Amino acid sequence: MRQVRRAKDAMDRDWADPELDLDTVAAHAGYSRYHFIRAFKEAYGETPGQYLTHRRIERAEDLLRTANLSVTEICHLVGFSSVGTFSARFKAWTGLTPSEYRHQHVGRGAALIPGCYAMLWAGGFRTPPGPGPRQQRNSGEAG
Repeated sequence: MRQVRRAKDAMDRDWADPELDLDTVAAHAGYSRYHFIRAFKEAYGETPGQYLTHRRIERAEDLLRTANLSVTEICHLVGFSSVGTFSARFKAWTGLTPSEYRHQHVGRGAALIPGCYAMLWAGGFRTPPGPGPRQQRNSGEAG
């Protein structure tokens, strides 16, 4: 049970990472993917994929209510790589499309957070991997 809980903690921590997949999570538990699915479902009542989808949808609901971001931006911030998949899963979970959900819930509280702040807070501004700061070169003059 400890290994399964460790893998669930990894999902709770890294839920927005689109690279987070079943093999990665199962590795946290030290199980094969198939044994992990069975153990996780026995412990938590849903498969790891269902759990991760629900975590992402819950976070998307929060962002749709509070942030001035497009559905596409929210889709990618919460770890989905396809807007179509995101919208279908969102509707299956909430009964509403993301746009319908936003329309029903916006205006029932504080003003929307500007998108640039929400993106910064959610880690949406990522620097590409590579060497340190880029060195600027002039147009070939002096060196």
